Amino acid sequence: MAVSISRKRPKSSSRNLEAKQSYFGLTILYNYLSRISALVFLIILIYMWSSFSTLITGNIIHVCFSTRKIDNLYCLSAGTHPSFEIPTSTNNNISTITPGIDQGNATAEPVNFPYTPHPVTAASRLVINDTDERVANAVKVVEEQLQVHRSWRSKSNKNYATCDGNGIYVYDLPSKFNKDLVGQCRDMVPWQDFCSYLSNEGLGEPIAKLGKGWYKTHQYSLELIFHSRVLRHPCRVSDETVAKLFYVPFYGGLDILRWHFRNVSNDVKDSLSLELVKWLERQGPWKRNSGKDHVFVLGKISWDFRRSSESPWGTRLLELDKMQNPIKLLIERQPWHVNDIGIPHPTNFHPHSDNDIISWQLKIIRSNRKNLVSFAGAARANAEDNTRSALINQCTSLGDGKCHFMNCSSVKCGEAESVIELFVESEFCLQPPGDSPTRKSVFDSLISGCIPVLFDPFTAYYQYPWHLPHDHDKYSVFMDKKELTQMNVVERLANISLRERENMRRYIVYELLPGLVYGNYNAEPDKFQDAFAITMNNLFERVSMLEQPHKD
Repeated sequence: MAVSISRKRPKSSSRNLEAKQSYFGLTILYNYLSRISALVFLIILIYMWSSFSTLITGNIIHVCFSTRKIDNLYCLSAGTHPSFEIPTSTNNNISTITPGIDQGNATAEPVNFPYTPHPVTAASRLVINDTDERVANAVKVVEEQLQVHRSWRSKSNKNYATCDGNGIYVYDLPSKFNKDLVGQCRDMVPWQDFCSYLSNEGLGEPIAKLGKGWYKTHQYSLELIFHSRVLRHPCRVSDETVAKLFYVPFYGGLDILRWHFRNVSNDVKDSLSLELVKWLERQGPWKRNSGKDHVFVLGKISWDFRRSSESPWGTRLLELDKMQNPIKLLIERQPWHVNDIGIPHPTNFHPHSDNDIISWQLKIIRSNRKNLVSFAGAARANAEDNTRSALINQCTSLGDGKCHFMNCSSVKCGEAESVIELFVESEFCLQPPGDSPTRKSVFDSLISGCIPVLFDPFTAYYQYPWHLPHDHDKYSVFMDKKELTQMNVVERLANISLRERENMRRYIVYELLPGLVYGNYNAEPDKFQDAFAITMNNLFERVSMLEQPHKD
């Protein structure tokens, strides 16, 4: 007889075993999922690292999109401004230095807008709606100021206005205000040696592929380029007592750039600007006219010199009381300051002679423009304004080759050869605003004979009264960005007749192009006025108007 013996386990012991098995299973599942999550996270990090540069300075982490690197000329952040005010009437400071317009003594009433990383773009978005009367009044102020700027245009069609009584004195500033800043080029941008861009008196290294007169010029090199040309101007005088115009060669843009990736206080960022003003206050010419006959050339946008108390970006140079009287020439003006005047971004073309200009004109007027539309740029991360994304989607969705998109997040748009070749082969070039309204690319398209398509009036129409005509239909196409979701940009451009395109292109190439480029430092043009000559002649015209007696 067989006996089967069964040993029963206590219930409590069985439950413990089941709990352990369950826990063990959950642990395995958790570890498995954790590994998958870690792998996914690692893949995301690799992707992000391929698109971003991360820099740590002190306790501040800078995350830089590849489309915002210093060597990418089309997607670089030109600066941000956390809040801004649009005056609906001009203030006392401006009224004392604006000839020809009686602006009264009313204090400006500000129109406040919420935070935006591209303040003027937000303003224009409301301006176009024209539903806010106060904003409409603010735009009226801008247009009146542009009329003032145009009234300063010289009637001279010569390369240089007559120097009779029009001497310009160039201050010999202490080197810390210019030369020493250039000397810091190797440490200015953490991931790049900036010195090559500042070589050759700001022109950069030659670009052999594009031919004579082409250089790797950085968009922030205007301060060096202008300084070099003024030193060789035939109206330059060494005696300050006979001068009518005074040029202050302060490299304020480089002063901003050197601090941007360093963990320093705002007091440090403002120190050189304050030293400069104190230095100027000791100079006789400054004392005589409180700086009204002085001019600064600043190679960054106006907002970068108008830092608010909440922002870490830039300096407060142009917010200082003593800086309200002088003329400030910038690549992007603050539209509600009459003494801010926009002049062209420096392009990569710096002709030496008339023949250099004529040769380039003939080349681009004969170019086979196989692309109807092109866009060199990239979408903006976390942007409130989705104009760029909408244009990219429209452009890339077309399969007929009508629209060529050069993605600056994956292609080095900082290489002028690639961009210029694209524009020379295109009928229209899309120019949406970026972190600020203006773009160097607008001028690249114009000197390539590519008709710019603008979506914000502040990109060009309210910026460059000395170098672009009031009738913007002659050289550009404007489309309201609010209507992008309801229209096809490429189809609308295709409906513009070949004759209209040809007329616009001929006007751009033969009438505008010479005045949009800065000749090299030894430029000897005879038939043409370049951007520098136009600017200087208009400055002399402006200073002569200051001397005219006011009529009662």
